[in-house]
Amino acid sequence: MTRQDQNVEIARYQKEIAVRLGLDSDNLIFNYKQKNETIRLDLVTVNAKHEQSFLFHTITGTDTLDALKKMLEYIDEHYPNESSMTIQWVKIGDNKLHTSYFRAQNMYGALDKFYYGRDLSQYKIFSISLNPIS
Repeated sequence: MTRQDQNVEIARYQKEIAVRLGLDSDNLIFNYKQKNETIRLDLVTVNAKHEQSFLFHTITGTDTLDALKKMLEYIDEHYPNESSMTIQWVKIGDNKLHTSYFRAQNMYGALDKFYYGRDLSQYKIFSISLNPIS
């Protein structure tokens, strides 16, 4: 596969991920990091309402395309089975209480997603709760 063909495939997979999550592609950030023989993909969502970004999920693959394929597999097979949680929080210095929703195995996983790329001292969590199963 040529580099140009690979770029087209990468764009196609990224678009498909946005479609399956029901998000505009402007609200997704694909962070790729090369480590030895693998690629780590941190998929980050951007909340349009309060303009904050949160980790959606991290996955590793043999290359960029493999990581994207595995992310699609996660979205289809595992994401729906994770627990839904609500975190209420405020940024220090701001008085507006925000509510954000996460899917994770447990509350620690939800907090890891919340604090991804953040300075812990700049945010105050008021509550974290497990949402009822619908």
